[in-house]
Amino acid sequence: MASTLKLNTLTGASTAGSIAVTGEGNSTTTNLQQGLCKAWALYRQSDNALFDDFNISSTDDDATGQVGFNFTNNMAGQTYSTQKLCQVSDAGGFNGTDNSSIETTQVTLQCRDHSGSDADSNPMSMTVHGDLA
Repeated sequence: MASTLKLNTLTGASTAGSIAVTGEGNSTTTNLQQGLCKAWALYRQSDNALFDDFNISSTDDDATGQVGFNFTNNMAGQTYSTQKLCQVSDAGGFNGTDNSSIETTQVTLQCRDHSGSDADSNPMSMTVHGDLA
């Protein structure tokens, strides 16, 4: 028998900000809130276009290949994880990146071409996982 559950808010019974989800093998649990993406963006540096985002208030074009993503809601500390993908057109594909700055209020990501030189990314995508403040 199929059913539909409709609601606007999920709150943990014993701790409001903590909901445990049973894993696939029924032997472990995962904290739902910690497993969610806390910020993401799709950005084009050539014209500073932010196509879509979550928890990003603004961006900073800091230098060639360097973009700062400012959080709407800050992270709890500087130990969160970022994943990013850069496409540098003259290098023929996706290339390596670095975090040039990880702060509680923003993350600055850097893209490089195959020779290791900073290069603008068109597009750049990124996600952030960790604890919100």
